[in-house]
Amino acid sequence: MPPVHPQILGKLEHSQKVLETTPSGHPTPAKLPSRNPTRSFWIDSSPDANPLAGQGSQDPLPSEADICIIGAGFTGCRRRKRTFTGRNGGHLTPAAFTRFAQRQALFDTVEAIKSYELEQHTTSLLVKIIEENGWASDVDLVEGGHISLLFTEKEAKNAHNDFDMARQAQLNLDGVEWLSKEELEKEYGVPYPGFRRPGYNVWPLKLVTKLYQHAQAHARQYASLSLHTRTPVTAVTHETTSTYTVVTNWGSISCSRIVHATNGYASHLLPFLASPDGIIPARGQVMTTRASVGTDQIKISSWSGNKGFAYWFPRPVTRDTEKPLIIIGGGQEAAAPSRELYVDDDSETHPLVGKALREFLPSVFEGKYDPHSEPEMEWTGITGYTKTGDPFVRPNLLAANPDRDLYKKQYIAAGYTGHGMPRAFGCAEVIAQMILAEISDKEWKEPDWLPQRYLTWNRRVE
Repeated sequence: MPPVHPQILGKLEHSQKVLETTPSGHPTPAKLPSRNPTRSFWIDSSPDANPLAGQGSQDPLPSEADICIIGAGFTGCRRRKRTFTGRNGGHLTPAAFTRFAQRQALFDTVEAIKSYELEQHTTSLLVKIIEENGWASDVDLVEGGHISLLFTEKEAKNAHNDFDMARQAQLNLDGVEWLSKEELEKEYGVPYPGFRRPGYNVWPLKLVTKLYQHAQAHARQYASLSLHTRTPVTAVTHETTSTYTVVTNWGSISCSRIVHATNGYASHLLPFLASPDGIIPARGQVMTTRASVGTDQIKISSWSGNKGFAYWFPRPVTRDTEKPLIIIGGGQEAAAPSRELYVDDDSETHPLVGKALREFLPSVFEGKYDPHSEPEMEWTGITGYTKTGDPFVRPNLLAANPDRDLYKKQYIAAGYTGHGMPRAFGCAEVIAQMILAEISDKEWKEPDWLPQRYLTWNRRVE
């Protein structure tokens, strides 16, 4: 049997309950990112993985700008400090129907449907951009589908109930395929039922690099776009009713609009978000391990199991005889009771989480992974959790804080709760449209696929 933890909750339920308390009882703002983070496969395994690592870090900062974007992951690069995009699990897979019944009960049917439409929009848009620009091989895009394993009868029952409720609500379920225990055992050697849905995996940092380079090339005819890495923002001050000063270790920039795209670190500059109702940093852990068999047995699908607390996929191989390298993340349930919530330090790994990750694949795929092998690389990164599992996508920060004038024309897209790849780029699109509408003195029209609740600070949780 795999190291299943039936008592743990899914990410959404888990964040609702555990965020109510903190280790000290008093939430504190997140610190700046670590100066000596653990070495990530996406950043450190290849000399060409991060060509923008030092971009602008030695250049003088401009004295002023129209818009300052703090953070340069999928959210920041959509709109134009180090980002979790270089430290995550590499999955680009939209949720299909899981937790539909819960979302329908908490919100309503339309809102529940939009939760999935946003992810489908984001994923399809990114894939379209990759394919239209011929980047697929550059960013290692693989369309292998995603298989979710169901380890317990209760988990399988809930999944079928979600599917039935979603189908009755006419949610788009194209590409969803139920797989019996017998089918999965025959094809993959895993003795559990599950379901397959459309999904991709990608080298996330290489994709963000391409997006920035693409944006910079196209922005030249309209505006000046510059990137300053290794330039942490230490404060934002209010100069006048329409001007801010963004303070960094290398100087300050005067600007009229600010976009906060720092996810789990958001409360460092926005301390009112350091609460269970705000954005809580949480540490995720990922490692690379080598399979004992070839791609003919491992295949190319990405996977998840243990209610989403384990997720993995095989990297593309370059030789037929090569044993696939597996990227696997999760295991936070092993760090009970906090499960790595309120942790903003990615300079170290958690030994119990590492143990859970090492044991997981050998126990699920008998004979295909060596239980005694050590990972080739292991790292952590900081995500941003919210009580409902939904990000904040706000046109301004007024409603969140009594000091209303201090936050006028500050925007935020953050709080993806460990599920940013299929959501961040779409949420950033919304912020970009908001800013463009404001600058053009036009009315902003929200996209049909955007959940209304993303736009409010008032979240209903039961």
